[in-house]
Amino acid sequence: MDQTKLTELVDREAIRDCLYRYCRGIDRADEAALRSAYWPDAHDNHGAYRGPAEGFIQFALGVFKTGPRNIHHITNILIDFVSSAEAAVESYFTALQRGPDQDGEVRQTLLCGRYCDLFQKREGEWRIAERTVVYDWLAEQIPPAVVEAERFGPRQPIGAPHPDDPIYTLGNRRIPPRHASLESSNERAAFGGEE
Repeated sequence: MDQTKLTELVDREAIRDCLYRYCRGIDRADEAALRSAYWPDAHDNHGAYRGPAEGFIQFALGVFKTGPRNIHHITNILIDFVSSAEAAVESYFTALQRGPDQDGEVRQTLLCGRYCDLFQKREGEWRIAERTVVYDWLAEQIPPAVVEAERFGPRQPIGAPHPDDPIYTLGNRRIPPRHASLESSNERAAFGGEE
Protein backbone atom coordinates (compact mmCIF):
# COMPACT_ATOMS: atom_id res chain seq x y z
CA MET A 1 0.00 0.00 0.00
CA ASP A 2 1.41 3.39 -0.92
CA GLN A 3 2.02 6.23 1.55
CA THR A 4 -0.94 8.30 0.27
CA LYS A 5 -3.40 5.49 1.03
CA LEU A 6 -1.84 4.91 4.47
CA THR A 7 -2.09 8.61 5.30
CA GLU A 8 -5.73 8.64 4.21
CA LEU A 9 -6.50 5.64 6.45
CA VAL A 10 -4.84 7.34 9.44
CA ASP A 11 -6.71 10.58 8.67
CA ARG A 12 -10.05 8.75 8.46
CA GLU A 13 -9.45 7.14 11.84
CA ALA A 14 -8.49 10.49 13.38
CA ILE A 15 -11.73 12.05 12.10
CA ARG A 16 -13.80 9.17 13.52
CA ASP A 17 -11.99 9.47 16.84
CA CYS A 18 -12.83 13.20 16.96
CA LEU A 19 -16.53 12.43 16.39
CA TYR A 20 -16.47 9.89 19.20
CA ARG A 21 -14.75 12.40 21.54
CA TYR A 22 -17.57 14.83 20.81
CA CYS A 23 -20.11 12.18 21.89
CA ARG A 24 -18.20 11.46 25.09
CA GLY A 25 -17.95 15.18 25.79
CA ILE A 26 -21.70 15.69 25.43
CA ASP A 27 -22.80 12.48 27.14
CA ARG A 28 -20.34 12.51 30.06
CA ALA A 29 -20.30 16.32 30.57
CA ASP A 30 -16.58 16.14 29.81
CA GLU A 31 -15.51 19.68 28.93
CA ALA A 32 -12.01 18.71 27.76
CA ALA A 33 -13.35 16.02 25.41
CA LEU A 34 -16.00 18.38 24.03
CA ARG A 35 -13.50 21.19 23.42
CA SER A 36 -11.05 18.79 21.76
CA ALA A 37 -13.57 18.07 19.00
CA TYR A 38 -13.70 21.70 17.75
CA TRP A 39 -11.10 24.18 16.56
CA PRO A 40 -11.21 27.32 18.74
CA ASP A 41 -12.50 29.36 15.77
CA ALA A 42 -15.10 26.77 14.71
CA HIS A 43 -18.70 27.67 13.87
CA ASP A 44 -21.74 25.58 14.85
CA ASN A 45 -25.34 25.63 13.53
CA HIS A 46 -26.88 23.45 16.22
CA GLY A 47 -30.67 23.68 16.30
CA ALA A 48 -31.68 26.98 17.88
CA TYR A 49 -28.02 27.90 18.41
CA ARG A 50 -26.04 29.42 15.54
CA GLY A 51 -22.65 30.96 16.13
CA PRO A 52 -19.14 30.28 17.32
CA ALA A 53 -18.62 26.75 18.63
CA GLU A 54 -17.41 28.34 21.88
CA GLY A 55 -20.95 29.64 22.44
CA PHE A 56 -22.39 26.16 21.90
CA ILE A 57 -19.82 24.69 24.30
CA GLN A 58 -20.76 27.28 26.95
CA PHE A 59 -24.45 26.48 26.39
CA ALA A 60 -23.76 22.74 26.75
CA LEU A 61 -21.72 23.29 29.92
CA GLY A 62 -24.68 25.20 31.38
CA VAL A 63 -27.02 22.33 30.56
CA PHE A 64 -24.62 19.86 32.23
CA LYS A 65 -25.27 21.68 35.54
CA THR A 66 -28.93 20.57 35.39
CA GLY A 67 -27.94 16.90 35.63
CA PRO A 68 -29.29 15.72 32.25
CA ARG A 69 -28.89 12.29 30.73
CA ASN A 70 -27.68 12.24 27.14
CA ILE A 71 -26.90 9.28 24.92
CA HIS A 72 -25.46 9.88 21.45
CA HIS A 73 -24.74 7.22 18.84
CA ILE A 74 -22.92 7.99 15.60
CA THR A 75 -23.10 5.75 12.53
CA ASN A 76 -22.80 5.87 8.73
CA ILE A 77 -19.72 8.11 8.78
CA LEU A 78 -18.91 9.21 5.24
CA ILE A 79 -15.66 11.11 4.77
CA ASP A 80 -14.94 12.93 1.50
CA PHE A 81 -11.52 14.56 1.39
CA VAL A 82 -11.68 18.00 -0.21
CA SER A 83 -7.89 18.30 0.07
CA SER A 84 -5.14 16.84 2.25
CA ALA A 85 -6.21 19.26 5.02
CA GLU A 86 -10.02 19.44 4.63
CA ALA A 87 -12.78 16.87 4.62
CA ALA A 88 -16.57 17.03 4.26
CA VAL A 89 -17.97 14.56 6.79
CA GLU A 90 -21.55 13.36 7.15
CA SER A 91 -22.39 11.20 10.16
CA TYR A 92 -25.80 10.01 11.27
CA PHE A 93 -26.71 10.41 14.93
CA THR A 94 -29.35 9.14 17.30
CA ALA A 95 -29.59 11.08 20.55
CA LEU A 96 -31.76 10.51 23.60
CA GLN A 97 -31.82 13.65 25.72
CA ARG A 98 -33.47 14.03 29.11
CA GLY A 99 -33.33 17.02 31.41
CA PRO A 100 -35.31 19.92 32.85
CA ASP A 101 -36.78 22.57 30.58
CA GLN A 102 -36.85 26.31 31.42
CA ASP A 103 -39.71 25.71 33.88
CA GLY A 104 -37.88 22.85 35.63
CA GLU A 105 -40.13 20.13 34.19
CA VAL A 106 -38.21 17.04 33.04
CA ARG A 107 -38.46 16.44 29.30
CA GLN A 108 -37.21 13.54 27.23
CA THR A 109 -36.62 13.70 23.48
CA LEU A 110 -35.40 11.22 20.89
CA LEU A 111 -33.59 12.96 18.02
CA CYS A 112 -32.22 11.49 14.81
CA GLY A 113 -30.30 13.38 12.20
CA ARG A 114 -26.92 14.08 10.70
CA TYR A 115 -23.85 16.07 11.59
CA CYS A 116 -22.65 17.77 8.40
CA ASP A 117 -19.13 18.82 9.27
CA LEU A 118 -16.19 20.50 7.61
CA PHE A 119 -13.11 19.03 9.26
CA GLN A 120 -9.73 20.70 9.00
CA LYS A 121 -6.30 19.24 9.65
CA ARG A 122 -4.01 21.71 11.39
CA GLU A 123 -0.52 20.79 12.56
CA GLY A 124 -1.35 17.13 12.04
CA GLU A 125 -4.65 17.13 13.99
CA TRP A 126 -8.20 16.84 12.64
CA ARG A 127 -11.05 18.77 14.29
CA ILE A 128 -14.41 20.27 13.37
CA ALA A 129 -14.16 23.71 11.73
CA GLU A 130 -17.84 24.04 10.75
CA ARG A 131 -20.85 22.02 11.86
CA THR A 132 -24.46 22.05 10.71
CA VAL A 133 -26.83 19.72 12.55
CA VAL A 134 -29.58 18.43 10.24
CA TYR A 135 -32.64 16.97 12.02
CA ASP A 136 -34.44 14.06 10.36
CA TRP A 137 -36.59 12.81 13.26
CA LEU A 138 -37.83 14.13 16.60
CA ALA A 139 -40.08 12.36 19.10
CA GLU A 140 -41.09 13.75 22.48
CA GLN A 141 -41.25 10.95 25.06
CA ILE A 142 -42.70 10.58 28.54
CA PRO A 143 -39.78 10.40 30.98
CA PRO A 144 -39.81 7.61 33.59
CA ALA A 145 -41.52 8.60 36.83
CA VAL A 146 -39.20 6.63 39.17
CA VAL A 147 -35.72 7.70 40.21
CA GLU A 148 -32.79 6.12 38.37
CA ALA A 149 -31.45 4.07 41.29
CA GLU A 150 -34.85 2.37 41.62
CA ARG A 151 -35.36 1.95 37.87
CA PHE A 152 -31.91 0.46 37.18
CA GLY A 153 -32.01 -1.74 40.30
CA PRO A 154 -29.07 -4.17 40.33
CA ARG A 155 -27.85 -2.99 36.90
CA GLN A 156 -24.90 -1.02 38.24
CA PRO A 157 -22.95 1.12 37.74
CA ILE A 158 -25.14 3.76 36.13
CA GLY A 159 -23.49 6.12 33.65
CA ALA A 160 -22.34 9.35 35.29
CA PRO A 161 -20.81 12.70 34.32
CA HIS A 162 -17.09 13.36 34.24
CA PRO A 163 -15.10 12.44 36.33
CA ASP A 164 -17.38 9.94 38.09
CA ASP A 165 -18.19 7.64 35.16
CA PRO A 166 -16.35 4.28 35.23
CA ILE A 167 -14.58 5.05 31.92
CA TYR A 168 -12.40 7.60 33.71
CA THR A 169 -11.15 4.93 36.11
CA LEU A 170 -9.72 3.15 33.08
CA GLY A 171 -8.08 6.40 32.03
CA ASN A 172 -6.29 6.56 35.37
CA ARG A 173 -4.40 3.43 34.32
CA ARG A 174 -2.62 5.66 31.80
CA ILE A 175 -3.64 3.81 28.68
CA PRO A 176 -2.03 5.92 25.93
CA PRO A 177 -4.41 7.45 23.41
CA ARG A 178 -4.58 5.66 20.09
CA HIS A 179 -2.91 8.55 18.25
CA ALA A 180 0.04 8.54 20.68
CA SER A 181 0.98 4.97 19.74
CA LEU A 182 0.73 5.88 16.05
CA GLU A 183 3.00 8.88 16.58
CA SER A 184 5.65 6.87 18.39
CA SER A 185 5.47 4.17 15.67
CA ASN A 186 5.94 6.86 13.03
CA GLU A 187 8.86 8.35 14.99
CA ARG A 188 10.55 4.94 15.27
CA ALA A 189 10.08 4.41 11.54
CA ALA A 190 11.44 7.89 10.75
CA PHE A 191 14.57 7.20 12.80
CA GLY A 192 15.13 3.76 11.33
CA GLY A 193 13.47 1.76 14.12
CA GLU A 194 11.56 -1.41 13.45
CA GLU A 195 7.81 -1.77 13.61
